[in-house]
Amino acid sequence: MNRISVRGMAVASATAVTAVGAVVGVASGEAKPAQVSDVAGSTLLSAIPSGNSAQVISDNLYRQSDAQQAAATVTAQKAAAQAARTQAANAAHAKAAAEAAARARAAAAAAQEAASRQAAAERAQLVSYSPGSVQALAASIIGNTTQFECFSQIVTRESGWNYQATNASSGAYGLVQALPGDKMASAGADWQTNPATQIRWGLNYMNSRYGSPCGAWDFWQAHSWY
Repeated sequence: MNRISVRGMAVASATAVTAVGAVVGVASGEAKPAQVSDVAGSTLLSAIPSGNSAQVISDNLYRQSDAQQAAATVTAQKAAAQAARTQAANAAHAKAAAEAAARARAAAAAAQEAASRQAAAERAQLVSYSPGSVQALAASIIGNTTQFECFSQIVTRESGWNYQATNASSGAYGLVQALPGDKMASAGADWQTNPATQIRWGLNYMNSRYGSPCGAWDFWQAHSWY
C-alpha cells in the first residue's frame, strides 16, 4: 500500500468519525458538533493529488529521467570520441617512430654497405699497384724528368717503391717514409693505401724544405736522410 492509499484511508476514517459525532451531538441537544482531530496527520483531501495531477507529476519524473539519461549518453559519447582521438594520436606517433627507426636502420645498412664496397675497392687497388706502376704514377705527377730522377733516388733507398713500407723502429711509413705516417693525411685521407697521395705529399715536402726533389737528394747524399 502506497502513501496516498494510507493517507486516503485515514482521511476517510476521520470523515466517518466526524459524521458520527455530529449525529450524537444533535441527539444530545448540543449546539455544536464535536471537533475531531485529524488522525491522518492533518492531511486534507484537497492536498491529495487528483488523478490528472498525479499523471503530470509522473510525466515530469519520466522527462527528468529521460533528460538525465540523454545527458549521460552525450557525456559518454564525448568521452568515447576523446578516447578514440587519443588512441589515433598514439597510433600515429608509434607509426612515425617505427618509420623513423626503419629509416635509420636502412641508412646504417647503406653506410655499412658503402664502407664494405670502399674497403673492397681499396683491397683491389692494393693488388693492382706494383713498383713499376707506382714509379710511372710518380713520373706523371712530378712531370719534370730531372726532378723525377732525384725523387726516384730517394724513394728507392727509403722504401724500394713499396707504398706500404713501415719502419719497425721509428714507425715511418710509405714511399717517402713520412714520420709519423699520418702527416700525409694533409694530402688525403687515403694516405695509407694510395701511392698517389703519398707521392703528392712527398713532392710537396721536398719542395717546401729543400726547394726541389733534387735539393732533397743532395741533402740525402750528405746525411743519408732528409
